[in-house]
Amino acid sequence: MDSTRHATIPFKLVRNLVVIQLKINNKGHFNFVLDTGVGFMLITEPSLADSIHIINKRTIKISGFGEGKDFEAYTTPPLKVEIPGLVSHNVTASILKKDLFNLSNYAGMQIDGLLGYEFFSRLAVRVNFSDSTINVADPKDMRFFKRGTRIPISIQDRKPYFTTKIVYADGTEKSSKLIIDLGAGHFISMENVENKTRFEKKSIRANLGMGIKGLITGSLSRITEVDLGKYKMRHLIAAFPDSDTRSLTIKRDGNLGMGLLKKFDIIFDYPDSVMYLRPNADFKTPAEHDMSGLSYYSAGDDYNHVIINKVDQDSPADNIGLEEGDELVSINFRPVTKMSLQQIDNLFKSSDGHVLVLVIYRAEDKQYYRLPLILKRRI
Repeated sequence: MDSTRHATIPFKLVRNLVVIQLKINNKGHFNFVLDTGVGFMLITEPSLADSIHIINKRTIKISGFGEGKDFEAYTTPPLKVEIPGLVSHNVTASILKKDLFNLSNYAGMQIDGLLGYEFFSRLAVRVNFSDSTINVADPKDMRFFKRGTRIPISIQDRKPYFTTKIVYADGTEKSSKLIIDLGAGHFISMENVENKTRFEKKSIRANLGMGIKGLITGSLSRITEVDLGKYKMRHLIAAFPDSDTRSLTIKRDGNLGMGLLKKFDIIFDYPDSVMYLRPNADFKTPAEHDMSGLSYYSAGDDYNHVIINKVDQDSPADNIGLEEGDELVSINFRPVTKMSLQQIDNLFKSSDGHVLVLVIYRAEDKQYYRLPLILKRRI
């Protein structure tokens, strides 16, 4: 995208998604997730094709990471995409024929798509998690961090990669190639790990999120260390997906996600093949995973209903009898309508042994239940 000398763009951090607003073909505003893990602009809301008056659409098949089959999407003619201070008249996007990600339900707000390489390709992009702003400029005009660390990256298949040292729980060290993925909510995901002794004894089966082709399943555990330049990040929660990525065009060992990236203010400089990191206030916050055993999403026209869609076996939620389909009404006597999904996430990660009083509604019984949930650190 092209810019003025300098532009500042506000964003919302929603469940580890960086959400910005943009216009397409002079229509909008639309909410898009900034995602370095996608090499093309992806419109996930099928109805947008009519909103922005796309007439000549060609059907393509897209392959990706997940358990489902390849799926069909439309490819668009060149679009005009506008973000405050930025404009491009030549962005081609893919439009899903069916919303496979359900990002709006996951985020609790309308999400229309993903924006990747086109945003980063020509500019230096500074993502400030400290104040929820993005600064963009020509690399020669960007003010780089005086303190922090500089990490060489490579842009392959329109996505950023870097190589670093990973120390597994058994002490094994491995030089690993990772994709830098602003669109992934986890701390780190390690793929195709064959030696399972590298896992700590404490691991749990989990749904790891949604990929382009569907649900990603696997295990969660901890690894000892990830090196990010001069910063050594220790005892991180790591995802170990079941899906095999060895057939991907670009060979890689894993994926560095937002759980870790948001601990830094970041400058991506694709033209000069470098990334800069500087710790922010979240840097020393311990890595924690959900301690309830619940997965949930928002529903309803205003995304004001919170519905449980999975209960992990033998988890605190399972032990008190919560079920898929239950609606979460309140936590500690505060209605969930007064809370964001991020606030609910934070409560369920808050403290081992912490007691939360839940009120749930079970539609099949047409009954409300008040239940005490004792959080338990599971990894």
